[in-house]
Amino acid sequence: MNSTKLRLLLASIFAVIGLSACGSIESAAQDDCTSIGWQIGSPGYNDCYRARLYERQIDYSRPPGDRPRPSLL
Repeated sequence: MNSTKLRLLLASIFAVIGLSACGSIESAAQDDCTSIGWQIGSPGYNDCYRARLYERQIDYSRPPGDRPRPSLL
């Protein structure tokens, strides 16, 4: 297999994995709020969802000043 094709294949695999993870943060925030009794669409639910989504985004973000490193591939 050509190295360019291999790189393209690996990049597409990582892109699919990365995009599938985006929905999991949002669905987890939704699950958190519905599990404690909020009904979807209520004002309390909307506040809870925004707060939990923000908390999860902070939890999974890179620390300040951290820069991506080049791949060894």
